[in-house]
Amino acid sequence: MNVAIVGTGYVGLVSGACFSEVGVDVTCVDIDHAKIEQLKRGIIPIYEPGLSELVKKNMEVGRLHFATSIGEIIDNVDIVFCAVGTPSDEDGSADLSHVLAVARDFGRSINSYTLFVTKSTVPVGTSKLVRAEIEAQLALRKRSDIEFDIASNPEFLKEGAAIKDFMSPDRVVIGIESDRGRALMEQLYRPFLLNNFRVMIMDLASAEMTKYAANAMLATRISFINEIANLCEKVGADVNNVRKAIGADIRIGGKFLYPGCGYGGSCFPKDVRALIRTGEQQGVEMRVIRAVEEVNDVQKTIVYKKLAAIFNGELTGKHIAIWGLAFKPETDDMRCAPSLEVITRLIADGAHVTVYDPVAIDECRRRLDDAVTYAKDMYEAIIDADALALLTEWKQFRLPSWDLVSRAMKGCDIVDGRNIYLQSDLNQYNLRLHSIGRP
Repeated sequence: MNVAIVGTGYVGLVSGACFSEVGVDVTCVDIDHAKIEQLKRGIIPIYEPGLSELVKKNMEVGRLHFATSIGEIIDNVDIVFCAVGTPSDEDGSADLSHVLAVARDFGRSINSYTLFVTKSTVPVGTSKLVRAEIEAQLALRKRSDIEFDIASNPEFLKEGAAIKDFMSPDRVVIGIESDRGRALMEQLYRPFLLNNFRVMIMDLASAEMTKYAANAMLATRISFINEIANLCEKVGADVNNVRKAIGADIRIGGKFLYPGCGYGGSCFPKDVRALIRTGEQQGVEMRVIRAVEEVNDVQKTIVYKKLAAIFNGELTGKHIAIWGLAFKPETDDMRCAPSLEVITRLIADGAHVTVYDPVAIDECRRRLDDAVTYAKDMYEAIIDADALALLTEWKQFRLPSWDLVSRAMKGCDIVDGRNIYLQSDLNQYNLRLHSIGRP
């Protein structure tokens, strides 16, 4: 089977590499010529554990290819996946311009039956817009005789564990409304069916809604436990005890019940906003989801507020060290990361900020340029610091040498934005821990 995947961002490149790994012949397409040339040389534009090796391996055996247009490869493929970005518009709705541009190119290019599959995260009803765009292009070509089908195949990959998630999925969701298209998708996912992974086939609207509902549910759990954590601080309870106890209830479970400084990344913030906007367009007030977003916006400021409180609101001239810039470990993604909120506020208050992250330093430079000082390692970052804030729970930050920390820092305050440290471990070094949801 031959497939094309349009868009070589996070979803497109991971999907292409993983499909090729199970024997599919894949061509990844992107209009960015420089990016495609880099990929052909084995240079990967994103950080994801194992991805570079997977891409190079399947290029070498001839199953993974790269191109700059659908037209040059369309006659050799059975399925075209659309995996381009859908960023938020100013009103919070998903910007579908890139998706519709791919549909337009598809309609201009196909010469025989081909399946168009939307893998981008799109609101309910997008499949109808895609179909209309393709039909319009075929009409312009006077080729209404060419058949095609539309499918929705949302991804549920976690950054940092994307390859494992793709190869061993909890479920594969496919929205399809034709037997011919269904047969193609079942053939494509047969390697996963052999391992008894669940392939759930449904209508197009339900598949589109599933992606938003899943991310909104996970975001809701995060905002819920963060609100409980903030209340725990006020009443003298320990949120870790509360979290473990409620997570032991099989109806609740323990996943995504870890308090911290808020969620970020490319999916949750964007998808929550898009779901709220879809509700508005349909006359449905998404009260719970709107509260989830509001809670998270406040939670992103909590580390800054704790730092400000330590110095009685006088941050001018203070040296603050930051461990962790990416929105989560095992990625260099800083989109909507809490670190950006914290750093921006600290700089506005006149603080000097030194940062360190194992992989996101270059991304931070791209975003903040020389507004902060970049350290070569975690311990260089804390030299003469008045306070240290942990914002990303990378493994190398989990068990630091507190003796070295206490000797390198000028101050003694550690603000733990991810609740991975214990005051008992810091006591003998005269360091003071400020965590979230613990007295």
